[in-house]
Amino acid sequence: MTRLALFASGNGTNVQQIAEYFIGNPNVKVEIVILNKKNAFAGERAARLGIDSVYFNRNDFYQSDNVLNCLIERRIDYIILAGFLWLVPDNLLTHFESKILNIHPALLPAYGGKGMYGHYVHEAVVANGERISGISIHLVNKEYDKGRILFQATCPLSAEDTPDDLAAKVHLLEKAYFPSLIAAWLR
Repeated sequence: MTRLALFASGNGTNVQQIAEYFIGNPNVKVEIVILNKKNAFAGERAARLGIDSVYFNRNDFYQSDNVLNCLIERRIDYIILAGFLWLVPDNLLTHFESKILNIHPALLPAYGGKGMYGHYVHEAVVANGERISGISIHLVNKEYDKGRILFQATCPLSAEDTPDDLAAKVHLLEKAYFPSLIAAWLR
């Protein structure tokens, strides 16, 4: 049995999609959702699906081994960042080397890096007049959005598209590709 930990900071749509994708799979289980915001709705989504969630503050995450110890206790094999906005610390990168996956709402290497997440990405893409955007699924390393890219999917933009229009298109790509790519990557 492969055990996953999903890390989330907000609403948790990717958490829900990933968890639902693996329900009933005898080989893969979403074991826990790690939250860095106490009231993140991702925790509620996890609870509705019968998945434990645990909140850790910044000190727990960066100045201790509390998160690592929690993952070891749960026998976690892989970490999936599902809307998680903090840089992953060295202790997790070392223990889970090449076993941490992230999704980014743009075509990396463009529109990546610190502060480039969610609506900020979509605003920048639209403001620059891009005609194509999409998603990038990549391994996680010591820098924001710099890990090896495993997969990208694109969507077209028209001159009339707003950041909200782009967000809706990207959300459809996330739903269509992220859970199945995780499954393929685990194989």
